[in-house]
Amino acid sequence: MTTKRLGDKILLILTWGFAILTFAILLIIIGYILIGGVPHLRPSLFSFNYTSYNVSMMPSIISTLIMVFLTLIIAVPLGIFTAVFLVEYMNSGSRIVKLVRQASEMLAGIPSIVYGLFGLLLFVQLFGFGLSLIAGVLTLSIMVLPVVMRTAEEALKSVPGGYREGAYALGAGKLRVVFKIVLPSAIPGILAGVILATGRIIGESAALIFTAGTIPQIPGSLTDSARTLSVHMWVLSNEGHNINEAYSTGVILLLIVLIMNTLSAVVAKIVIKK
Repeated sequence: MTTKRLGDKILLILTWGFAILTFAILLIIIGYILIGGVPHLRPSLFSFNYTSYNVSMMPSIISTLIMVFLTLIIAVPLGIFTAVFLVEYMNSGSRIVKLVRQASEMLAGIPSIVYGLFGLLLFVQLFGFGLSLIAGVLTLSIMVLPVVMRTAEEALKSVPGGYREGAYALGAGKLRVVFKIVLPSAIPGILAGVILATGRIIGESAALIFTAGTIPQIPGSLTDSARTLSVHMWVLSNEGHNINEAYSTGVILLLIVLIMNTLSAVVAKIVIKK
């Protein structure tokens, strides 16, 4: 056996080994949460009114969905349009493009607790929003914007140049090429960034504790406090009296993430077929 073949086999074994290890860790985490949470699911956990006796997660579920919806409304269009500007209207080697990319990479690497402190100082105190839904939404929008922007940028770059050249040859203008040819072709890649952003919004707790608050109620307006599922799970586990309910919250959290990822995958397949 030659050295090259031996090296290929070693790499193949390592690849399979790490893949199996990653999958096993995922199964262990999911199984641990399901075993600890499913037996303790009960109807009172889904009551619309939270009390210290039922520790209902329904207000947190609704708050989480509202938080995801509002954050994506702000972050996704802003991220996509920024990516379109950088890829379609700017020279890839310009200083502005390099500066924006460096800034987005730096923002993506900042810990969420720092975003929480930033949102606390800016939106909660300086703007006077207080611990509210709008303060949490604006903070999360800034936090997930680099993810949406970078994935959208890479998706736009992956669109073959022949699509643009063919459209220009037929007399299409710049805007028509971008919105009729380039963006539809890049939607699957853009949706991948939206899925990542959605997962980060759902799982975020540190930034929201400082901005959205921890009051377990269904927000009636943008200025009301809102406790998301991840914050709800943190509060229950931190109190130490409702550990079983915290595991049950984790089960619902996993279920919501699974449903949203599945819906996004279905949408991506429909777009690809069209």
